[in-house]
Amino acid sequence: MVYSLAATTLTVAAPLGCDGSTAEGAEKPADGADGTRRSSDVLVTGTDEEMLVLEVTQANKIVVRLPRVEVGQGVTTAVAMMIAEELDARLADVEIPLAEARSKGNQYTGGSSSVSSLYGPARQLAAMARAKLVTAASRRWHVPARTLRTRGTRVIAPDGRMATFGSLTRSAAPITRPTVPATPKPASQHRLIGRPTNRIDARDIVTGKAEYTGDLAVAGAKPTVVARPPTLGGKIVSVDSTAARAMPGVHAVVRFGGGVAVVAETFHHALQARDALRIKWAPGPLAGVSDSQIRSRLRAAVPKLGNPPSGSAQTEAEFEFAFVSHAPMEVLTAVADVRPQRAEIWFSSQTPMSAREDIASTIGVPASKVRIHVMRGGGSFGRRLNHDAAIEAAVISKKARLPVKLMWSRTDDIRHGRMRPASHHRVRASHAQGRVVAFAHATASVSESFDGRGLSAQGGARSAVRAPAAAPLPSESGLYNFGRLSGDSGSIELAVPLGAWRSVDSGTVRTAEEIVVDEVARALGKDPVAFRRTTLRSKAVKAVLDKVATAGKWGRNLPRGHGQGVAVHEEYGSCVACLVEIDAVDPKNPRVTKVVMAADVGTAVNPRGLEAQLMGTAVDGISTVLRAGLHIDKGAVRESSFADFHYARQRHAPLHFEAHILPSRREPGGAGELGVPAAAGAVANAYARATGTKPRRFPLNF
Repeated sequence: MVYSLAATTLTVAAPLGCDGSTAEGAEKPADGADGTRRSSDVLVTGTDEEMLVLEVTQANKIVVRLPRVEVGQGVTTAVAMMIAEELDARLADVEIPLAEARSKGNQYTGGSSSVSSLYGPARQLAAMARAKLVTAASRRWHVPARTLRTRGTRVIAPDGRMATFGSLTRSAAPITRPTVPATPKPASQHRLIGRPTNRIDARDIVTGKAEYTGDLAVAGAKPTVVARPPTLGGKIVSVDSTAARAMPGVHAVVRFGGGVAVVAETFHHALQARDALRIKWAPGPLAGVSDSQIRSRLRAAVPKLGNPPSGSAQTEAEFEFAFVSHAPMEVLTAVADVRPQRAEIWFSSQTPMSAREDIASTIGVPASKVRIHVMRGGGSFGRRLNHDAAIEAAVISKKARLPVKLMWSRTDDIRHGRMRPASHHRVRASHAQGRVVAFAHATASVSESFDGRGLSAQGGARSAVRAPAAAPLPSESGLYNFGRLSGDSGSIELAVPLGAWRSVDSGTVRTAEEIVVDEVARALGKDPVAFRRTTLRSKAVKAVLDKVATAGKWGRNLPRGHGQGVAVHEEYGSCVACLVEIDAVDPKNPRVTKVVMAADVGTAVNPRGLEAQLMGTAVDGISTVLRAGLHIDKGAVRESSFADFHYARQRHAPLHFEAHILPSRREPGGAGELGVPAAAGAVANAYARATGTKPRRFPLNF
């Protein structure tokens, strides 16, 4: 089997036999119909960047190993739709397993980039495969290839003869010059792309067949939990593990940088033994620090805005955003089997190539000897860009000399896991003669600091992916025609584990700006939607705004204590608008009753999946504006579970939700994070209009 790892065009994978020692990081072909593995199943390999490999098995299944991770966002379904579209295959015949960590190519899942980055390569891969299959059929039947058509994972001749793709793959694989064009279809011929489609893994998920890391039964892997310090970054002074080691079912007690791990026969045994440990902890570096000090330091770190234009009036505001946990529904879990000269790890990762390097460096094994199996994840929101649990599992396995299945508890991740940084914003809009002539936005956020050993606050090796201390402000892109734009960003360093939380900086920056846009409209005596329409630069953004205003009946009469709010956002080559209605008759217990969203993301491969993404971002906006945040009390995170980390529940979800996908022939843009800033801004603006207040601290219940 020949893998072309640096080709700039699609390359035939010739059936030369495989001895298992192919290029580092590449994977073997899928099982054939009889359970054996055949190199002839590989029809084409893909681009230098994506390293896609398309296989057609004797059982007539199309298999493409995905160099991304499925964490609930539906990327496997979107890619299966692209492949099925270009091959004229049944969607049910397309399988999208997750690729193991490789040594080359792009395996990054983040930045709302998966669909846009794979749209061209996946379709080109499938188009080449289709051309080769048609050519093979034409040679078998001695008919012109141009007279053949494909449908239902088969090639069909004019006289009605049919051949499955699986029956043609061996003869198609060696073909280097197909006799029909290997170009993707124009959008006008799409039958599947753009059609709302159910997830290909939906049945497996609801029936429990879908396999997550916690479901694995890796030979010899023992359940493992960790006792962690009461404060962030706390250190072990002493450990008395006598009682724990004497308990039934306990295999090992391991002390390492992040705490003390217990390896046992079951998680029940492990948890009981963990609670029996007698540990003396030294307080972490933030032991004397609480929210009030952090807020004061952030406020002081915000750069000055400079002087406004002379003769202008000012609308000014300052905003505080709390730390927020990622809190994916599936807690962090990793299985590790570390031996003296090799390691094998199973976990869900958005950055498996970085994880491979970091784990190898931490345990002192060459990266070529570390095998990473990428598992599907039960949620992420950026949490799985980092690989703390996998590094810990590898360290514990090495020290215990046992394979381990490490599970972080919900409390572990909320109190010691990575979080969205707290931030402070200062915004000023200068207006004169009925228009904004200058707009300034300065911000400061928490930047993660590490100790001299390169260890994070929870004791894992420093990961390659973490939140930036200062990033460009979305206002600098000029969403509005607001004259002179300016702004700067500062930061404070705290030994707090941070991570890129869904929408990263935009989720706070754009929220603050959209609140100020509403307040400027009010100061100028203009309707918020009408004001935005006259100042937005982009026709596409105006179109999504118009759509939500019409569909959501902007300006309709509402009872006292109720209000509407609207906000827009543009990023990732896409744009979105959100209209919210809120019941704030009880201002301390507001309820969002209606959400209407409209998005232009270019070609929407699966509109149903996009609608689900927008619905999720609406819940994120409701949560982070109204309820969900983390407090720091004397160096410790106060919250410990969903009992006190108040993410939106079913009872807080909108009674009515609708999403409108604007048609487009453009290439796909990003969508996974797109809706968060607009949803958050719309919720805040609806609350302000319903209560007659100016919300400044988020979440509002802080």
